[in-house]
Amino acid sequence: MKLIGKALKFEDNISTDLIIPGRYFHLRTDLQELAKHVLEDADPDLAKKVQKGDFVVAGKNFGMGSSREHAAIVIKLTGVSAVLAKSFARIFYRNAVNIGLPVLELDTNGIDEGNELEVDLSRGIVFNKTKKFEMRVKPLPKVMVNILEDGGLVAHIKKHRDFKLD
Repeated sequence: MKLIGKALKFEDNISTDLIIPGRYFHLRTDLQELAKHVLEDADPDLAKKVQKGDFVVAGKNFGMGSSREHAAIVIKLTGVSAVLAKSFARIFYRNAVNIGLPVLELDTNGIDEGNELEVDLSRGIVFNKTKKFEMRVKPLPKVMVNILEDGGLVAHIKKHRDFKLD
């Protein structure tokens, strides 16, 4: 599974409150509208500049804070193809996989805002096309790639109807 897009760069400790500002809590039943405000406190122009296929690239502890699964959902709804970070909050990581949003842990220091990236989830390769260098990450387990390819855990279970994960 290969993904191509540009990097949208963020710092360490991006919380679910930064991903979905609390003042928009009333929009939680209108996810398309809520997605228009994703990460706006970290980057007020993000919703305007994000393009289908782009990557959120961050530092340590991405998705910290409350366990709102809406945080991963609205990132995916913006068209972001994956989140790359040095580390993730455990609950955000699992929520992302469950809804079909790929998440990869790697050293993101060499990736700058706007760099064009190509990500091969199965092989665990992130290629920075702008700077012309490759980073290797631990490939996602086949079961996780299958879940992501099927569009998330619910879609995967519906497709296989037998709770088979590989």
